[in-house]
Amino acid sequence: MEEYKMRRGEYLEERVPDLEAKIEETFGEITGTEEFNGSDLHVVGDPDNPVFEKVVAGAVEYSGKKDKLAVDFVERDLEDLMETGDVDAAEDANNAKNDFLLDCTGRDAKARRESMKRAVEDDAETPDNV
Repeated sequence: MEEYKMRRGEYLEERVPDLEAKIEETFGEITGTEEFNGSDLHVVGDPDNPVFEKVVAGAVEYSGKKDKLAVDFVERDLEDLMETGDVDAAEDANNAKNDFLLDCTGRDAKARRESMKRAVEDDAETPDNV
């Protein structure tokens, strides 16, 4: 499960007032919920794009902090896609992921990568035994 933060000064509920509708519009019908860090996330058990086996997405609330977007894209293996002839859908799946994350967070793929790099670098500077 990956968690994404919003741009400075922006909030998830302001960017996407109806997250459930956004998830259904992008990935397909929501079939259930799944708990993650005390928040219920939406599960798309049979996504529209054949590349995805399952998509889990939703807002994770933190006391005293801004909500974060939590997402887990479960994708089929490349061999599986080749056998069923669904390899062409991979580009659409990638675009759907990037568009969804951009709409929700206001950050493009490059900005999300940079943010994750900084988080990893910050963790590396923290001593283990303190």
